[in-house]
Amino acid sequence: MRRLIFTFFTFAALSTQAQEVKQIPLYPDGIPNSKPTPATYVENDANGWARTVSIPTLIPFPADKSIATGTAIVICPGGGYGGLSMDNEGTSIAKAFNQIGVTAFVLKYRLPSDEIMIDKTIGPLQDAQAAIQMVRSKAAAWGINPAKIGIIGFSAGGHLASTAETHFKNVVIPNKDNISVRPDFAILMYPVITFGDVTHQGSKDNLIGKNPPAALVDLYSNEKQVTPDTPPTFIVMAEDDGTVPVENALLFYNAMIKAKVKGELHIYQAGGHGFGINNKTSKEKWFDWCKSWLNNNGF
Repeated sequence: MRRLIFTFFTFAALSTQAQEVKQIPLYPDGIPNSKPTPATYVENDANGWARTVSIPTLIPFPADKSIATGTAIVICPGGGYGGLSMDNEGTSIAKAFNQIGVTAFVLKYRLPSDEIMIDKTIGPLQDAQAAIQMVRSKAAAWGINPAKIGIIGFSAGGHLASTAETHFKNVVIPNKDNISVRPDFAILMYPVITFGDVTHQGSKDNLIGKNPPAALVDLYSNEKQVTPDTPPTFIVMAEDDGTVPVENALLFYNAMIKAKVKGELHIYQAGGHGFGINNKTSKEKWFDWCKSWLNNNGF
């Protein structure tokens, strides 16, 4: 196993320059739900992607103090639960949030694997909950309002974000201080939502296996998990998405309406899948819509 060396630091000393950004280990006292990492399971970061992640980390991008709003967001890159698009759906997103005064954290979460996990179905959720737990526990030191911590996810990362916002009552990490792992708001970008008929099959297979029991399919079909306690949610998708059917967004939004959860749904007529910060088919910028929504909701 390749050894990773992490530098501990004070948050205030960080710079948003990429070369100075350090990775914070999510579990300095030991990774829960883990097996010894095989020597052949070597983390691979190349061409803006991360794969075979066995040591989950947070990569912080603090907002400049002159414009910082106190709001923070955890970013979950996508990749079908088989990889992480760290640049297109990570770093570029963090820098956009920095420009509006939001401190961002890119989550390099473990990808579900029987090789390194006792129960792969909860591994990514553990890391999302641990990220929110860490940001909330250190909010005062990091200049963050603990009531303004959100999560954003792209594609399978959108499934993870929607899981974090609907499964928060089921805490799957050690939490001796009883810190809330509920995000205060969520943003879902061309998200995988359901594991039913209109799912993205690769994401489903990677997380819960090829022949999962019906109860597990229902548990991770997150349109079925929306309640009035689900946080406000902003959703963006393209009608012509050929990877994740647009019905995923519609299912979640319809569930929000029934539960009276505040939110917005924006559907581009074109743009496909994986467009990240910029849908090149449109002059309309989803991030501008998102900024307005955050402002309107006090975030």
